[in-house]
Amino acid sequence: MLQGKRIAVVMPAYWAEKTVEKTFNDIPKDIVDDIILVDDCSKDNTAEKSRSLGIQTHVNETNQNYGGNVKRCLQYGLDAGADIIILLHPDYQYTPKLIPAMSAMLATEEYDLVLASRTSGRGALSGGMPVWRYLANWGLTNFMDFCLGTYHTEYHTGYRAYSKRLLEKVDFHSLANDFIFDNEMFIAALKNGSQTCEVTCPTSYEEDASSIPFKKAAIYGLQCVKLSLKFFGWRLAGRPSQDDTK
Repeated sequence: MLQGKRIAVVMPAYWAEKTVEKTFNDIPKDIVDDIILVDDCSKDNTAEKSRSLGIQTHVNETNQNYGGNVKRCLQYGLDAGADIIILLHPDYQYTPKLIPAMSAMLATEEYDLVLASRTSGRGALSGGMPVWRYLANWGLTNFMDFCLGTYHTEYHTGYRAYSKRLLEKVDFHSLANDFIFDNEMFIAALKNGSQTCEVTCPTSYEEDASSIPFKKAAIYGLQCVKLSLKFFGWRLAGRPSQDDTK
């Protein structure tokens, strides 16, 4: 716990057998109450390795895709009674050592969503992010800043922290099952009036780290543009009553 808040770390896993132990070892056990992994039908031994580490492990009956698996992770965190839920990928691309900082920002109850930004500072390039991916990330983020009326240095990180308060107000199960889920959730938070913030996150693009293929990255980029323009239109219309965030 931290400041009386129960903390759960939830990990959406897919082919993470080689990295889950390294990720687990760096999770600060002194403040984290629950560590939960949901394996999305990996063909390796991710689930077995996770269980051997003592992690609460669930395996999907069928592949849920990224967003579908994240939804299950968040729900398991809520079911565990967590006040703060940290979404951490078990491929060790993001350092678990930021969990105390991210949790502290939500424990104040000033914020409901924390992004761990890889492009704040020089963490992305020094950590091995491909230049084309960095430039696409930077350009898309600036476009989204303009449309959303917020300022963050990255919207495309998979390392996020959510408050129980936000997750209970937003029907996140109705959002997309693919990679756009994270940003649909972000926009749902904005429509809910929730405050967002970020921390600077070093990153590591090691051989075993997962990475979205170029084709899926391009589709995701177009989805971000469409989603941002829709929200921009909602802002211009005077922020009418909440509607579908898709």
